[in-house]
Amino acid sequence: MPKCVAHLRGCQHSHATSSAHRCPMVEWPQVETGRCGCHAQGETGPLDEQPLLDDVVMDAYQAGVRAGVFVDEEIAAQLDLELPRVVEARKRLQELRLLSDAPEGGPAVPLDPEIVEAELVSNLEISISRQRRQISQIHRQLRSLATVYRSTEHHPRENALIRVLDSAADVQRELDLARHRCTQERMALQPGGGRAAHLLQEDLVHTQELLRRGVRIRTLYQHTARSSMATRAYAKRVGDAGGEVRTAEELSERLIIYDRRIAFVPKERRGQEAPGAAVVTDPTLVAYLCRSFEAAWQVGQPFPEPDPVEDAQHVGSELRASILRLMGMGLKDEVIARRLGMATRTCRRYISTLMEELGASSRFQAGLLLGRREASADGEGAAHRS
Repeated sequence: MPKCVAHLRGCQHSHATSSAHRCPMVEWPQVETGRCGCHAQGETGPLDEQPLLDDVVMDAYQAGVRAGVFVDEEIAAQLDLELPRVVEARKRLQELRLLSDAPEGGPAVPLDPEIVEAELVSNLEISISRQRRQISQIHRQLRSLATVYRSTEHHPRENALIRVLDSAADVQRELDLARHRCTQERMALQPGGGRAAHLLQEDLVHTQELLRRGVRIRTLYQHTARSSMATRAYAKRVGDAGGEVRTAEELSERLIIYDRRIAFVPKERRGQEAPGAAVVTDPTLVAYLCRSFEAAWQVGQPFPEPDPVEDAQHVGSELRASILRLMGMGLKDEVIARRLGMATRTCRRYISTLMEELGASSRFQAGLLLGRREASADGEGAAHRS
């Protein structure tokens, strides 16, 4: 079974290259992270590292040190804990060799933590040294191959100004390479609602790494993403690290641009065709995409704003106005929902509420009433100006 690139960093998990291979390219800008997710428990670790010992184990060890011996029943009574929890703590301490194995008929005895510390740190240092040697070897071998590759003149696909990639794995490799080479700025449009928490957490790792390198980060979501707690938390973490996140009423397609030199746009899909992307390096087209991003960015609103209540009210009123405007254009519910990045059922609930407020019994009547309301508002505005 093929293994993912994470194996170059010591990952021992196997991953199929089918849909089980974690590369969710249906929404490809969301996947600027490892394909397999191994780093969630591997070398990069989760956002919040797990401690070696939890509070109960720490308390149990200290109680054992004070008593001179570790007797489960006595420790449980002293700490007011259930006996099974103390037994678990004792086993954990024995695994780490912080407690001796209990002799027959006798209690376990606490051992010196400095000895354990030396053993654990020594093992970690050996592992780190081994991984550094592996990294050095990877750099040396692949860079030597890259030199040969770059020196060859015949690379029609590499030199093409627009390349369409049909493979999710190929798209991911290009995204990783562009991120690795990025030195100045990343711009991204992310239409739709909130993203899954695990995708946001993975993306946050790479976003923070880019920010540490001095890369400017700007990401634009749709207003509907503000209702997602995970997306709000992600936006705050990115903002705290120096990135910028905004939301806008409508976004057309996903887009990601690195250093204003290379852009990724979704490939046009037909039927059940697999998702892919077009990689654009033509200077004229990339400049046009940058201008499109800037236009959307200028009308976007900072995310999050200082007052979440006021923020929700403002976005809610703007969302209602957008729905009314699209209804007035005669668009179907599904089209309105897709353009505003929300579920069709949610959109229909909004429409039903708005029709009740307008006193309309049909969408046609709602359109007429909306037109009269807008005409009346324009008339009042003209009279006020005069």
